[in-house]
Amino acid sequence: MKKSLALLLALFALSSMGAAASAGTSDVADAAQMTTVEQVGDEDMIPVYPESLRDGEYPVTVESSSSMFRIESAVLTVKDGTMSAVLTMSGKSYLYVYPGAAEEAAGAAEDAFVPFVENAEGAHTFTIPVKALDTPVSCAAYSKNKELWYARSLLFRADSLPVSAFREGFFTTASSLKLADGRYLVEVKLAGGSGKARVQSPTELSVKDGRCTARIGWSSKNYDYMKVEGEKFLPIPNEEYAAFEIPVLFFDRPMAVIADTVAMSEPHEIRYTLRFDSDSLEAAP
Repeated sequence: MKKSLALLLALFALSSMGAAASAGTSDVADAAQMTTVEQVGDEDMIPVYPESLRDGEYPVTVESSSSMFRIESAVLTVKDGTMSAVLTMSGKSYLYVYPGAAEEAAGAAEDAFVPFVENAEGAHTFTIPVKALDTPVSCAAYSKNKELWYARSLLFRADSLPVSAFREGFFTTASSLKLADGRYLVEVKLAGGSGKARVQSPTELSVKDGRCTARIGWSSKNYDYMKVEGEKFLPIPNEEYAAFEIPVLFFDRPMAVIADTVAMSEPHEIRYTLRFDSDSLEAAP
């Protein structure tokens, strides 16, 4: 009798657990209910943790895995070894976000959810913790209309922060490499834009008094200026294709640049990154 009762109780417990699990997963959007999931970030990205940054507030670029969860702008706060970000959304479709997987959100208590806050302009904002930059962060968003949790992946780009946001010694530089003044060749990798643009690699690099300058030669003649950290650089004259001499602020991490193209109906600034590989450095012939 006791064994039968114990068996019944065990079966009841398993049934209850199954029902709870079913109820939780029923609140999560499945693949058929979601738009195309896009990859965020690049394969060669290296996570950046808060101890590498100076305390402060910085505008930051955020990539989202879903076009339905579009972030208009974001501000990153670094303080006392932690990071958080205020996300300003393009719409008002979501009531909550949860810093974690959608399945976890469906089973979590409501006080674990992050509700939206309206800013002065009436836009919805969410404040979420950020463990690291340049690595995907799981985030769940609760749809007001669908009443479902949607799995999202966010990536906060370190290359969108100013160089001054990073602590001394974070970057690999000419000084840390002990590069002597002179001319070098270095491999450079371009990313961003439509993916169709190319730059010459290896490219020429000159070092003088600890400062590096690289010659960036494009595969197109349709660029009329470049910008690095807000400073504008004009093309080298009398070149068949657009070429520029720009400063190399650091090696081995993506360096944000802007190139203005005149190939379209009107000039258009395009955001790219350049990654200079210190392991490839060799003296120029």
